[in-house]
Amino acid sequence: MPQFFITYLGSPQPSSPEEGKQHMSKYMDWLASLGDAAVSPANPLKNTNTVHADGSVTSGGSSNISGFTIIEAQSLDAALVIAKACPYLEIGGSLEVSELMKMPS
Repeated sequence: MPQFFITYLGSPQPSSPEEGKQHMSKYMDWLASLGDAAVSPANPLKNTNTVHADGSVTSGGSSNISGFTIIEAQSLDAALVIAKACPYLEIGGSLEVSELMKMPS
């Protein structure tokens, strides 16, 4: 079955600790609803550094990626339906959905 990479964009912050708890509860419920389709759920990113072509390293990234989830779905359309239900969208984040390609061995 095809796998899809859901990229979390932005770092939206809840307006209060209570809103944060509510959001996390919704998010965990969404992940639980995916069952076995969630191949690698809830992978937040931190301490990003960028390695440049000349070998230099700078702190921070060149994109606003804040995490990812890998899912299995029958098609891109099915993966998009799953992504549209993600509570991350409710707090102002956005998502990119990409199909993972299998590389030849």
